[in-house]
Amino acid sequence: MVLVDTSVWIDHLRVGHPNLVSLLNRNEVVIHPFVIGELACGNLKNRIEVLSMLQDLPKVSSATDAEVLCCIEQHQLMGRGIGHIDAHLMAATALTSPTRL
Repeated sequence: MVLVDTSVWIDHLRVGHPNLVSLLNRNEVVIHPFVIGELACGNLKNRIEVLSMLQDLPKVSSATDAEVLCCIEQHQLMGRGIGHIDAHLMAATALTSPTRL
């Protein structure tokens, strides 16, 4: 399973992303509530349909704040330009086997 980052979804919704289409067709995509939230904050064409489709995808387990902080420390993510939401996605990926980001 693949947890697709917000930036990939944005590219896909603008111009199409063949690799994402392939993953979607094979039912290999999972989503995180933070990705849905980030996309919902933007201007989406076909907003209701897109958000509904995203809500219908399988969801990864959300990491707790403590798990995210542990992930940051264990993987030495500090000072690398990784934001809090990306750290949450990385921790959720680690907790949801076999998922990759």
